[in-house]
Parts: sequence; C-alpha cells; structure tokens
Amino acid sequence: MSKVALITGATRGIGKQIAITLSKEGYDIALNYRKENDELLNLKEQIENSGVKCLTIQGDISNFEDCEKIVKQTIETFEIIDVLVNNAGITKDMLLARMKEDDFKQVIDVNLVGTFNMTKNVISYMMKARQGRIINISSVVGISGNAGQSNYSASKAGIIGFTKSLAKELGSRNILVNAVAPGFIETSMTEVLKDEVKDEIAKSIPLKRMGTPEDVANVVKFLASGDSSYITGQVLQVDGGMLM
Repeated sequence: MSKVALITGATRGIGKQIAITLSKEGYDIALNYRKENDELLNLKEQIENSGVKCLTIQGDISNFEDCEKIVKQTIETFEIIDVLVNNAGITKDMLLARMKEDDFKQVIDVNLVGTFNMTKNVISYMMKARQGRIINISSVVGISGNAGQSNYSASKAGIIGFTKSLAKELGSRNILVNAVAPGFIETSMTEVLKDEVKDEIAKSIPLKRMGTPEDVANVVKFLASGDSSYITGQVLQVDGGMLM
C-alpha cells in the first residue's frame, strides 16, 4: 500500500512544492485548499504524472467541522494518513498600535487553531495505526519575533509549543511530531518586496540568498521518511543561517 500525505494550503508556494516533492517519493497526496484557483488542476495533473493518486479537498482549516470533513474524505479515499503537513497560513502584517482585533484573531485562527483542528482530527487514526508523522510549518519569526508581525509571530511560536507538547504525548505511539521554521523563502508572499529590499535581506543571510520552496520541501521529505525515525519534538530552521 502506498503511503499517504495530507497537506493543508497545498496549491501554491511551499505547500505546493511539498506536495510535488512527496509525490515524487511515491506518496499518494490529499491536497487541501480554501479557494478554487487556476493552479489546482495543473498541480493535480502534475502530481498524478508521478504515478500516484491525488485527492483535492476544499475546506477552511480554521473551521473544525471543515477539518473533520477533510480528514474523513482522505480516510474514505486512502484508508490511512501516514503524514500530516500543517502548512496553511496567512499574514496580516501591521504594527500592533494600528492592528485591528480581527486582523490578530484571523491569523491566530488559521495558523494556530487550524493546526490544532487538523491534528485533532488526524491523531485518532494515527494512534490506531500506531505510526505517523505530523510536520508543522512554523517560521523563524516564531523564534525571534518581528516588528509588524506580532500576530503572525505569536501564531508561529504557538505552533512550536504545540509541536513539542504533542511530541511528548504521542511518542509512545510511534507518532513523530516536528516543526519546520523557514526563513525568507521566495514565494508569492515575498514577491511583493522591492528588489532592493530583497537584496538587503540576502546580504543579512550567511548563505547570501533567499531560500526556495524546494529547500523547505526537502526538509519535510526527510522528516516524513524513515531516515528521521529517532527525531521528534524538534524545530528545524531552514533559513540559510539567518537566525543563529
């Protein structure tokens, strides 16, 4: 039986690359997305060209019932979930003095509560199977903080605490829980930055470049594999040495 990976927020950027990378490793893929977009069918076709199955499931991870549906559809189709990648996230950057209450709440609800919602619905199946991998996409700003991102930083710091706590709860069931903390990665979120800003960012990074979605996806691939069988409760920074 093929292994199965369920990935949230999987139609663009880091999530899209994680889906492609894991499909090339032979994983059947369940893609969660919130809104229909032009990339979805192309991505599904690209994944299936790797010789694996691909299920697309619409749902808002900040809604617990939607997460129940996402997990149920995945189980009904594939019978098992070997890997859960909690990738979906949003930003609403603003200095706290100007930030609206809803801007704070929405980021927490999607990034942190969404991670809880998906994990809560998946772990019963993993516990029954007595195996599984949960990989949570955090951020280096969850470790360092960042001006103008108090909501995002808080959500990503929360994911780190959630990861470590859950690793202690589930270790005896052979369920490994780890987090990946990307630094500056070339995605649609960073495309809006001016070239001179990108250049300054690159200069501040020891490797002198921004990361790529592939850099993050390769770490997720490692954590999903048998090569990481003695690693749990860890935060792997994928930041080119930016945060040391």
